[in-house]
Amino acid sequence: MTPRKVDKDARRQDILTAAVRVFARQGFAATRIEDVAAEAGIAKGSVYLYFGSRDALLEAAFHAHAVRAAEILARADTAGEPLQRLAALIRATVQMLAADADLARLQLDLWPAAVGIAGVYRDYRAAMADLLRQAKLRRGLDPDRTAAVIVGAVEGCLVQWLVDPGVPLADLTEPIIDVCVNGLT
Repeated sequence: MTPRKVDKDARRQDILTAAVRVFARQGFAATRIEDVAAEAGIAKGSVYLYFGSRDALLEAAFHAHAVRAAEILARADTAGEPLQRLAALIRATVQMLAADADLARLQLDLWPAAVGIAGVYRDYRAAMADLLRQAKLRRGLDPDRTAAVIVGAVEGCLVQWLVDPGVPLADLTEPIIDVCVNGLT
């Protein structure tokens, strides 16, 4: 019998996806590697072939999120009016967050210790502030502070959605843009 070939990248991603689901459901502190293995449908030892520890799983999950966020930020640098690009950035960000509720829940669970998340926030604020500097804003608006408020609006809607699934995160995109972008001119 020939040994079955395993797509290592796909297996690694499956384990990571399972870990995020379990972390979100049980909380990071309460999750064991055995729980992740059971969720992924593999033996505990197989998890260790890809990730050295539970912390490594967490770091990989946040790293993957940071990579997706960087891709969204890179797309915001394309042609167009600055406020239109800012609105597109907000749409893409809300869409990404809504598509990965488990990671968002995990982030909320571990907010202070979220590996690399401070850098993601910093990058978002910087990209938004840059777009705001390029736009014609009302007099007296500070682009850096305004960017922080926009990020706060998105995060506030995200938190509401996580604690009350009746709040339609994806449907709040346009109101966020209307208040936080269109209200600037």
